[in-house]
Amino acid sequence: MNYFEKLNNVNVNDKTEERSGLTYLAWAYAWGELKKLYPMSFYTIYENAEGRFYHHDGKTAWVKTGVTVVDGELKLEHTEYLPVMDYRNKSIPVDSVTSFDVNKAIQRSLTKAVARHGLGLYIYAGEDLPEVERAEEAPKKVPKKVPANIVKQRNDELKALLTEKGKTMEDYKSLAGDKTVSNMTGQEYLDWFKQLKATWQ
Repeated sequence: MNYFEKLNNVNVNDKTEERSGLTYLAWAYAWGELKKLYPMSFYTIYENAEGRFYHHDGKTAWVKTGVTVVDGELKLEHTEYLPVMDYRNKSIPVDSVTSFDVNKAIQRSLTKAVARHGLGLYIYAGEDLPEVERAEEAPKKVPKKVPANIVKQRNDELKALLTEKGKTMEDYKSLAGDKTVSNMTGQEYLDWFKQLKATWQ
C-alpha cells in the first residue's frame, strides 16, 4: 500500500463539522494524523511579493499553501489555492480582509492540501466514507417514496404531453423502459420530461 492509499483509508468522519451546508475537517486533526504517519512532513505558506501571506488582484484575495509529504526517499508537495472568504463562503473584498480572515483561509487551504495527499479527500468528493469502508459496507440506496399527489400530477403532465405530440403509451414505454415517475426525484423527473419533449419535437 503506497502512502496515498494509507492516508486515503483513514476515516475522519468523527473529526468533521458542518457549517453553511459544507463539511469541514479540523485543521489540527488533519495535520496531526499526517505527522503521526509521516513525521518528517512539512507545510509551506507562500507569501506574495509584498511579504504578505495572501495574494490579491485588487478586488479579492486568496492564499497559497503547500504540504510536502516525506516518506523515506519520497518527498512530494501538493499545493492548494483558496479564496479568503466570509462565513457565507463568499469572497471578501481585498480592502476588507483582516488577518483573522487570512489565518482561517490558510488553515482551510492547508487542510485541503493535506487532502490532496489522500487524508479526508473523500469529503471533497461529496462522499461519506473512505474507499475501503465504502467497499465493505456497500450501503443500498433506498429511493424516497414520492407522494401520491405528485405522482398523479406527473402522470397528468405526461398524458398531456402525449396528446400534444400525438404519441401513444407504447411510444412512451419504448423510451421509458423500466423508468417510473413514482421513483424519480424532482430533478430526475424534470430532466426526463425535458428529454421527452426534445425527442418528440
